Amino acid sequence: MTLQPLGVQISQMLKERDVDTIFGIPGVHNVELYRGIEQAGITHVLARHEQGAGFMADGYARASGKPGVAYVITGPGLTNILTPLGQAYSDSVPVLVISSCLDETAAKRGQLHQMRDQRAAADCVCAWSLEARSPEAAYSLIDRAFDQFASTRARPCHVQVPIDTLGAMAEAAPPPPPRPGYPAARFADVYAAVAAVLAAKKPLFVFGGGARAAADAIPDVLRQTGAASFVTYAGRGLVPAETPLHFGSYLARQDSAAIAAEADLVIAVGTTLSEVDLWRPSLGHTAPMIRVDIDPECFCDLAAQDTAILADAGEFLRAMSIAIPARTEDQAAKWDAALIRRRRATWRAEVDAERPGIVAISDALQTALPDNTMIFSDMTQFAYASKEIWDMARPGHWHHPFGFGTLGYALPAAIGGAMARAGLPTVAIAGDYGVQYTIQELGTAVELGLPLPILVWDNGKLGEIEESMVRSQIAPNAVIAKNPDFLALARAYGAGAEQPETLAALQDTVLAALDADSPTVIRMTCALAG
Repeated sequence: MTLQPLGVQISQMLKERDVDTIFGIPGVHNVELYRGIEQAGITHVLARHEQGAGFMADGYARASGKPGVAYVITGPGLTNILTPLGQAYSDSVPVLVISSCLDETAAKRGQLHQMRDQRAAADCVCAWSLEARSPEAAYSLIDRAFDQFASTRARPCHVQVPIDTLGAMAEAAPPPPPRPGYPAARFADVYAAVAAVLAAKKPLFVFGGGARAAADAIPDVLRQTGAASFVTYAGRGLVPAETPLHFGSYLARQDSAAIAAEADLVIAVGTTLSEVDLWRPSLGHTAPMIRVDIDPECFCDLAAQDTAILADAGEFLRAMSIAIPARTEDQAAKWDAALIRRRRATWRAEVDAERPGIVAISDALQTALPDNTMIFSDMTQFAYASKEIWDMARPGHWHHPFGFGTLGYALPAAIGGAMARAGLPTVAIAGDYGVQYTIQELGTAVELGLPLPILVWDNGKLGEIEESMVRSQIAPNAVIAKNPDFLALARAYGAGAEQPETLAALQDTVLAALDADSPTVIRMTCALAG
């Protein structure tokens, strides 16, 4: 049939654009979107809350490299997903939310799910939020979102369609158009960067999550230049752990600013060097900086001596690795590998002292888990420590709500990630308080039969907030909450439930959970470290 309801045509359009999974919750206002999902051959994952659906779409996008898609209803459905959209915006994740909207809001009041302006509400946490009042507009806006995902810094987008329009008959969407790519570096920029690096005595690279496309070129560039390197939390795995001049993901250590000040050239690739990367006002360098990014907004705070290069990190660094000759002996960089090893050991010891017990447990997990395990973590002290000391074997395999910093991310995002990586190991790590924000999504994981270990770090309180209060000389208040019996709760949902008593038992438990036919909640406490 050429003519079908618009809701059917939208699902078919998404299928033709390589969408195979949609997350969401049906309701009376968006039911027309559900008419064509099965016909299109798309899997729909029923979340228990729209917040969960948004985090699932985010996790799916991070794991697959494709846009995550969610369907929600008007009003509360959309407001419930705004937090995940804010997280996706902050962390540059391509998420497309399609919602229904009321046909008329100016002249009517008291309608079901009515908001004064839901489009504007979503616009606050998206690249854009727009209304399609015709089939042609819906198709155009959806393709606009996919174009932006393919060619600019990824940000979530929201398209809303009036209820009557969703149910009206419409022609099929046009075939997928050719997609633009990311901007390529100019030859002049590449050669200028090569010349600057070769002239520098102590060049320092900082790689962020935006440099993941350059993973194959980064080891060559570092070897050829003798440069030292840091990675942001999102960039972990880009530099092999055994690289002699690699400082790791310790940028947030305050004395890393002194190291940046030693450099006579800084090359920051695919990173905004934001507050949540540094936890101080600036990197600490005084030397010129070369900034490589696909987002021009990242160049707004550059100094007069700095260089801005608008380019895809992968193409830029691969071009550098081809263009740059190996350093001769008299050109060798002056970074001290032994000093770097000692500095990393000192930082690791600081993490262990600050968060007793976590380092040993984190090390045990890192030893046990396969290298291709993808981890989704929540805002929890266990993740804060592990993000510094856990050297990832490959990039893009530890995902965290970095910028927006929302609680409740790990479990639903891991569900989305597991859906994108069927047959590959996926793990969720959450704190005892944060996991309760979205614990109901455990039902979704059970329904899907996902072999998902859900590690719950249970210290019986909001530990990070308590420590912040103490540092601020505030008597700890409202940091102790009554926790449920997490193991009993897991069993009530039909999931596995374990509480290992030793590190060896933890390793065995996690590996067994990866082979199970349903998710397993694994409660961890400080007692595990002995």
